[in-house]
Amino acid sequence: MLRVRLLVFNAALGVLDYRVPEGMQVAPGAIVIAPLGPRQILGIAWEPERLEAQDVPEAKLRPILEILPVPPLKAELRRLIEWTADYYCAPLSAVARMALGSMAALRGGGTTTEYRLTGEEPKRLTPQRAAAMDALHGEQASIRELAELASVSEGVLRGMVGAGLLEPITVDLDKPYPPANPQHNAPTLSEDQRKAADTFVDAVKAEEFAPFLLDGVTGSGKTETYFEAVAAAIEGGKQVLVLLPEIALTENFLRRFEERFGVAPIQWHSSLKASERRRAYRAIVKGATNGGAQVIVGARSALFLPYARLGLIIVDEAHEVSFKQDEGVRYNARDVAVIRARYEKAPIILASATPALESMQLAEAGIYTRIELPARFGGAQLPDIQILDLRKDVPDKGRWIARPLVAQMQVRLERGEQSLLFLNRRGYAPLTLCRNCGHRFQCSHCTAWLVEHRFSQRLACHHCGHEEPVPDVCPECSAKDCLVACGPGVERIADEVAEIFPEARVALITSDTMNTPEAIAQFVAKAENKAIDVIVGTQLVTKGYHFPDLTLVGVIDADLGLEGGDLRAAERTYQQVAQVAGRAGRGEKPGEVLIQTRHPEAPVIAALAAGDRDAFYDAETEARRDAGAPPFGRWAAIIVSSEDMAEARDAARAIGGTAPDLPDMLVLGPAPAPLSLLRGRHRFRLLINARRSAQLQKIVRAWLGQLDFPKGVRVHVDVDPYSFV
Repeated sequence: MLRVRLLVFNAALGVLDYRVPEGMQVAPGAIVIAPLGPRQILGIAWEPERLEAQDVPEAKLRPILEILPVPPLKAELRRLIEWTADYYCAPLSAVARMALGSMAALRGGGTTTEYRLTGEEPKRLTPQRAAAMDALHGEQASIRELAELASVSEGVLRGMVGAGLLEPITVDLDKPYPPANPQHNAPTLSEDQRKAADTFVDAVKAEEFAPFLLDGVTGSGKTETYFEAVAAAIEGGKQVLVLLPEIALTENFLRRFEERFGVAPIQWHSSLKASERRRAYRAIVKGATNGGAQVIVGARSALFLPYARLGLIIVDEAHEVSFKQDEGVRYNARDVAVIRARYEKAPIILASATPALESMQLAEAGIYTRIELPARFGGAQLPDIQILDLRKDVPDKGRWIARPLVAQMQVRLERGEQSLLFLNRRGYAPLTLCRNCGHRFQCSHCTAWLVEHRFSQRLACHHCGHEEPVPDVCPECSAKDCLVACGPGVERIADEVAEIFPEARVALITSDTMNTPEAIAQFVAKAENKAIDVIVGTQLVTKGYHFPDLTLVGVIDADLGLEGGDLRAAERTYQQVAQVAGRAGRGEKPGEVLIQTRHPEAPVIAALAAGDRDAFYDAETEARRDAGAPPFGRWAAIIVSSEDMAEARDAARAIGGTAPDLPDMLVLGPAPAPLSLLRGRHRFRLLINARRSAQLQKIVRAWLGQLDFPKGVRVHVDVDPYSFV
């Protein structure tokens, strides 16, 4: 009798053995349905020698019920899942779940039914139906998805179907995707671009693991350069994965891709409809030919999908911290992408104008091949950067934009050019307090201030999502007209611009306003058609956009990122400000950048002013080396949380009290986390600083594995952490 070992998606069970019925062939990686008590569960067949399981007599084994009609997960993907679980101290089943992508797609293709408005305009409507009619214009999706979009019940929508206001549409889940044409609209490259592109193309054809760091200044044409490698992969019948750090960047990338290859790539991110995810997943497992998936562009979740023949991986804006996941499996998609390329024997390109220090160090060591694009494409010049010392150039009372920046904005308006103001803080003000009694509005679920959003007239927590209306009176002292907004957010800066320049057309760009692909597309079209004079935005505007008439960038508060306990604060600040500065002067017109700061002597600000990136990286490298920080040492965080503060504190103390005493590892803490209450859970943290010689993951597993925690306590390990709150 044959038996098979299954990885099941229940962390408490993990691995179970089953009997293979006569006549059934179960290959490693096959996705199957198996019984568990009265239920049926999903599992992945795994090599028994690679997973330990409880020894069960063959007579007690229950039979597998069904093999699902999708190809088995390839050995390369199974090894990646194992590596990720091992490196990030995560449950194997939690990592494997990410490879399944669309549960509905596992059952096969066929068709599904979606609904859209018929265009009928009845004379009388209930308020719920009227709201649905307004919200669903131009939308097509399942009843459940439409109900979420319209904020009404599914029953309301089913009633609208019966009334002829919504009509069913049959969607083909296996409809072939149109093929990309690698010869369509091939660009004329500069000499540096052509040299880099030829290197990438040769690597694609060699079909061997080859990691590249594409280090090009903003506006140097990195995208056009790596598109040549994409073309070579398409010609070779291979699949390409392009990872982007933000969904907001997808719309701009899609347009540039379609201009180059004649069709849009396949998308994969959390905003897709269920039918779109199902169709994309089935095309990905099918391969690059016969209407399958050739090029997939997506967020970090696209990394674990079961590609049939992956021939190239590109990580754009590879320095971005949003590639690090801070919930669930806490992996860094940039680093895991390199490992996937190694298992797939494929080249990988990490593209950035401000590479991560870890990537630069790997290039220095010869592990990555560094390809440089030192000049902007087409003769465009890098912008001139000036520092505004806010201790001398003090903004007018009640304002946040210094006079020299206001004067330069006036010049741009007179010339018909565009300006961009950057402040990485959403909302109107980060703190609201009562001028009468001093009461501060704080989230009831987190140790965080509530941020005022005047557009929505709400106070919001940016950590847990809690919202409440702005009250008319102080909840503490009942005084009226006493609430004061403290500090600026982008909404406040946009109001200030409108007050100074009432004739200016101002666009506010944040995740609150740019929350759909359609909104992003409308913004880009307006900016390119010169229907916007001033853009005010958060980090969403720092990368990926190319507006030839944008000639001035103003950084409202360059010191903001240097505050707090972020151990990578200087590097992040440099990257963010350098990226937003790179939006200026990308066309024929020269650009200028004004950086407002109260600390012009800070090394990162001085490096930005001098345009001396190498000096900043050299100084930061030596500081990291002296501190034993990455990439010269290892960090890992242990986060303990519970709804009961005493329970969380005692668990954290138990962990700290049993910390191993090793010469190559230092354990700091436990201590209350900077964000000591998050979503109603009290939090404590420990930080491990280890030498690279230490077997960090093995030590942590043995250390935590000997302890028992109450049911209400959660313990998470974050290897290579980017968040320290």
